[in-house]
Amino acid sequence: MTRSGPTRERRNRDQRRARRWMTSTLAAAALALTGTFAATPASAAPPAGQRTAPASSTGSFRLVDIPMKDGVVLKADVLTPAPGTPGADARGRYPVVVEPASWGQNDLEFLLQSRKLAADGYVVVTYTVRGFWLSGGQVDVAGPKDVSDISSVIDWTLTHTPADPDRVGMTGLSLGAGMSLMGAAFDPRVKAVAAMSAWGDLVNALYSGQTRHVGAVGILTAVQIPTGRQSPETHQAISDMFGDQHIPELVKWARTRSPGSYVDRINAHHTAVFIANAWTDSIFNPSQIADFYQRLTGPKRLELRPGDHATQEVGGMLGLDNPAWDDGRAWFDQHLKNLGGHGGDHQVQLQVREDAGQEAYPDWRSISTRSERLRLGRADLLGTGTLGGTADTGWRTAITGGVDSGADSGITELSGGLDQFLGIPPTVEVPLLPRGLAAVWQSAPYSGVQRIRGVVGFHTTVTSSAPKGTVFAYLYDVNALGAGRLITHAPQSWSAPAGQAVPLDLSLFATAYDLPAGHRLALVLDTEDPMYGSDTPLGSRLSFSSPANDPSQLTVPLR
Repeated sequence: MTRSGPTRERRNRDQRRARRWMTSTLAAAALALTGTFAATPASAAPPAGQRTAPASSTGSFRLVDIPMKDGVVLKADVLTPAPGTPGADARGRYPVVVEPASWGQNDLEFLLQSRKLAADGYVVVTYTVRGFWLSGGQVDVAGPKDVSDISSVIDWTLTHTPADPDRVGMTGLSLGAGMSLMGAAFDPRVKAVAAMSAWGDLVNALYSGQTRHVGAVGILTAVQIPTGRQSPETHQAISDMFGDQHIPELVKWARTRSPGSYVDRINAHHTAVFIANAWTDSIFNPSQIADFYQRLTGPKRLELRPGDHATQEVGGMLGLDNPAWDDGRAWFDQHLKNLGGHGGDHQVQLQVREDAGQEAYPDWRSISTRSERLRLGRADLLGTGTLGGTADTGWRTAITGGVDSGADSGITELSGGLDQFLGIPPTVEVPLLPRGLAAVWQSAPYSGVQRIRGVVGFHTTVTSSAPKGTVFAYLYDVNALGAGRLITHAPQSWSAPAGQAVPLDLSLFATAYDLPAGHRLALVLDTEDPMYGSDTPLGSRLSFSSPANDPSQLTVPLR
């Protein structure tokens, strides 16, 4: 189905929203994506190869220029283990870890973690991705040029360092993580990957539920503007996202840059893949990385913890002990040095939101053992429908579209961090939500803890006065005072003739959350969210219904 172009009013509104996001969140984005580590550009030092500095127990450190096949030069740094460091083979060659820098960052970004790797007996080569800082070229977003660069960097490394060609690994954060997974697909020399805050499906990350994630793209653009140079393809993709145009071409652009599009190659290479992401990542949602993980057939490990994009790795960027970085190094020890560890390859480790407990499973499917189906019922005099209990059909609930009800998914990069560090997710007073703008259903209090694990599903029937629309679904943990803490959410857009009832299905983003005893679940639907573009016209009318032959229901995976 080809989408029609947006109205001028909506296009202008989305562009104003994008500009506000880019202005108001630039400082916060730079802080979060750098892990508060202010790296110095590689060219601040003498030209490549002209300075080699001792680094005590971590061996030597040098700044280099690495030429690419098309003549572009990438800035990089090389750390080499000190003589006698364990890990070398009979030829004196060490395992090597190649580190593409993150979005908007340069080759010194991972210096403190690189020193730890070098001290453990790894050659480390970190480079500024093309188009950023003083590396040449233009930003390619893990496209064909970036993928070709990965192989060129490995070629250079094997020629100019004591790196073992049979023990090549890659690691990275955000962009570097996605590129590491792409490297595993396109270069069979990559034997192990440690990807943090990664994407597996860029289409799902930026356009899940057929809805534009303009908040994510806005903050990435804000970081890129002062640090990099867009290629024409990148510029067009960003313009299409904000302008809500050429969506099929945008999807094709993102699919080309998705490791999931090449998972068969990764499996054929038998690459060992470690992934560490956050439950409330506002740029690369956890569902897309869990789906990618499940498609891997080689050695693999998935870790999910509370937090937002790249906030889980902040401590490691400062040189502190950090679960994601520490487990990534252990993964390389296991698969590049054959030292064992992790107690098995096929493993999922979850840190539960609310109680912060650690849980380990043999695979993703094992994280839930049953599902509870909660039927949606008709609204009471205060406008709140029942959630669960006796089946109820034949009702209809209507709202006005195009106006934010106050139920939102939060602020890009900030909300997930507040949840991680302070235990404060996006919160609303559910009784105060305007029922004319939001449809609300609420369960009875639960007598015991409800351990929600996995993907919550939702089904209803929607009828709109407009030929297209967007709905945002929010699942809240509601206490006795009516305060709702966001558990998970998801957008979903659709196109259908005006006035025609159509089924609407949503898969809310994956989560691991313990609902305390005495609390309720609340499901809220509205049509506007600051982190997303919406197709619901201002002033349109939407109604949700539950026909007898197709009841509306919420499916909650539990353990």
